[in-house]
Amino acid sequence: MEINKQTLLKIIFAGTPNFAAICLKALLKTKHQIVGVLTCSDKPKGRGNKITYSPVKILAENHKIPIFQPISLKDIESQKWIKEKSADLIIVVAYRLILPKSILNIPRLGCINLHCSLLPRWRGAAPIQRSICAGDNKGGISIIQMDDGVDTGDIIYKSIININTNDTTETLNNKLSIIGSEGLINTINLLLIGKYTLEKQDDAFACYAKKLSKKEAYINWKQSAIQIERQIRAFNPWPLSHFLIQKKIIKVWKAEVIIKIHNKLPGTIISVNKNGINIATGDGVLNIIQLQPSGKKIMTVRDILNYRYQWFIPENILE
Repeated sequence: MEINKQTLLKIIFAGTPNFAAICLKALLKTKHQIVGVLTCSDKPKGRGNKITYSPVKILAENHKIPIFQPISLKDIESQKWIKEKSADLIIVVAYRLILPKSILNIPRLGCINLHCSLLPRWRGAAPIQRSICAGDNKGGISIIQMDDGVDTGDIIYKSIININTNDTTETLNNKLSIIGSEGLINTINLLLIGKYTLEKQDDAFACYAKKLSKKEAYINWKQSAIQIERQIRAFNPWPLSHFLIQKKIIKVWKAEVIIKIHNKLPGTIISVNKNGINIATGDGVLNIIQLQPSGKKIMTVRDILNYRYQWFIPENILE
């Protein structure tokens, strides 16, 4: 995969969310040419089902880069579009569609993928969220030479950061977008000078980061306070952990663990004050700090007690 260090690359970029747009923006600042962008189809959003463009599409349009939005990459039309670009390299960042082997073999330098975990740990769709749920204290990005497996390719580049105990998916995503952008530039430079070593992934250390579902966000008070608090951070900003009061959804934005022995049923409100709502869990106590009733803004405990204090009477049991 070595190329002459004087060569400027023709690159196809494949990605969809804001994380990918940040990486594309960094690539646009280099002298390499982005000859095309692959991004997912436009989707209706919000109550009015207004069609919205992905952050990557918006950025590509602003820079007048050719855009292709296939439903699948297995058809002849997709392969034709990619071949016509004569790209040296395809860079994939949170694209969502699988690149078949027929596509992987088109660019003369193959395809590389930026993945938000220290592979082989957390292969799959939701590595950031799963790492927070698991209580990992280290995270990072891996840039791999893509093969026909799911995040199984040889590793070209890694960058490691700490995962703090107050990190949410949003804050960790922001940190990883910075080191990910830098990592892509560094990887291209490594390819240009030919000084890199491919690291085979050890499948014995692999684990899978399955896609999030809204059902997972429903708080199970029988779990430990530690696990619930991790999930609250992992599911922030989506799908947001929540519970029910009088059949109304209450989303939880922030909470903290209190190591405390109690004899209450999980879900029981132990105490309430302006600093938090203490809830009994299967192990320990969870102190809820920020909440959001359905259809309302995010509230402090003081605000929500002024709004509906009768919801949080001690000894009440949350659903």
